[in-house]
Amino acid sequence: MVVEVQPPTAERTDRRRGTKQRTRLPRGADLVIWLALVCGAGIMAFPLYWMFATAVRPAGELFTGEFDLIPSALAWSNFSEAWGKLPWGTFYQNSVIIAVIGTCLTVFINLLAGYAFAKYSFKGRDVIFILMISTLMVPIQVILVPTFMVVSEMGLVNSIWGVILPRGAEAFGIFLVRQYLVSMPNELMESARLDGASEFRIFWSIVLPLCKPVIAVLTIFTFMWRWNDFVLPLVTMQDQSSFTVPLGLNFAKGLYYTDWTGAMAMTLLSIIPMLIVFVIFQRSFVQGIASSGMK
Repeated sequence: MVVEVQPPTAERTDRRRGTKQRTRLPRGADLVIWLALVCGAGIMAFPLYWMFATAVRPAGELFTGEFDLIPSALAWSNFSEAWGKLPWGTFYQNSVIIAVIGTCLTVFINLLAGYAFAKYSFKGRDVIFILMISTLMVPIQVILVPTFMVVSEMGLVNSIWGVILPRGAEAFGIFLVRQYLVSMPNELMESARLDGASEFRIFWSIVLPLCKPVIAVLTIFTFMWRWNDFVLPLVTMQDQSSFTVPLGLNFAKGLYYTDWTGAMAMTLLSIIPMLIVFVIFQRSFVQGIASSGMK
């Protein structure tokens, strides 16, 4: 049996060429897009540059009335002088402990809860999930007084656990994990159950290794929220020895005078831990966002 292969007609060739031409942007459009992206990146990066320029600028140049983008000199001593005025070492130690422990606890609880909502069927599951998601619309100021009363009754005032435990689970994180695990085939868990594995063993050995992208997303977001948290530590941390970095930055503002070069220097240093966490988990960040249904 001989099969005749017809050569592509002119209509098909033109159609293919037309498709390629339609999907390819002209060079002028590419240039406009690149210029727009560069301008957007410059606008986003300018506050960071201005923070750095203010931190290393001599204090006498701040109130001269002149707008200079480049400092006349680099006063690196602003960092050491600002560091010595307040116990910043204690502030950073408290923030690191709260951020690390709080991130690990919150991410683990969110993974467990999201896995339960995605792969277990129980009475009232959908209703509970909707009620939990609705809490995202409740501002923290509404629950601040009840949260402080609970923390006070538990004797956790001026304790890191008074900041960690009230936010041990996040509705956003549970929703993210649930959306990620919905597409995971149930056959993986069923085969493990047939082999005699316990439910926690299934979660730890099968589900958790497949959740690396969403774990990276949760780690970045949770660490950022914990590190920048201001309201809850402001209420529960009353002694200066228990202050965090955001409270220290607020405490550095004086009533009649503020050392803006020192404040900007400490603010610039406070960004470094978040940058380190983002660099570590950046490879899985985009993949986790895309696969979790957030587009």
